[in-house]
Amino acid sequence: MKDLFGSPGKVSGLLLRMGQCFFAAASLGVMASASGFSTATAFCYLIASMGLQLLWSFGLACFDVHALRLKRDLHNHIFVSLFVVGDWVTATLSLAASCSSAGVIVLLIKDTTICRTETKLSCDMFQISVGLAFVSWFLLAISSYVMFLLAASA
Repeated sequence: MKDLFGSPGKVSGLLLRMGQCFFAAASLGVMASASGFSTATAFCYLIASMGLQLLWSFGLACFDVHALRLKRDLHNHIFVSLFVVGDWVTATLSLAASCSSAGVIVLLIKDTTICRTETKLSCDMFQISVGLAFVSWFLLAISSYVMFLLAASA
């Protein structure tokens, strides 16, 4: 298999996974601490999706740390197949949650006066959380693409 940027068991792969964990945790924390997030199902879906992405990325980051410490090669066909499926599933869920939450934010801010009149909603925090979710998805999309290339080269 090829040795690509972001491959499992490499320092670049560990950095991608750590970035995914950080931005997913930040998005989840900001959204969960925002008042009124439960008013929209899309925001609850974003919390669930970022929680899943956090768990997946943290697990793979731990796997990368283990491989780096023991100097093991993770370019096994079975491992790469598992990583491909997991990355693509979490990437799809994260993109769907981010886009749906962004749509709700656009509706609340641009099309209604709810964010200007309601003091119970934290519209600014909603925007920050969705922005962090998109950054986390972007890092996951890079990992997904690398995993797909690795699986295709096997």
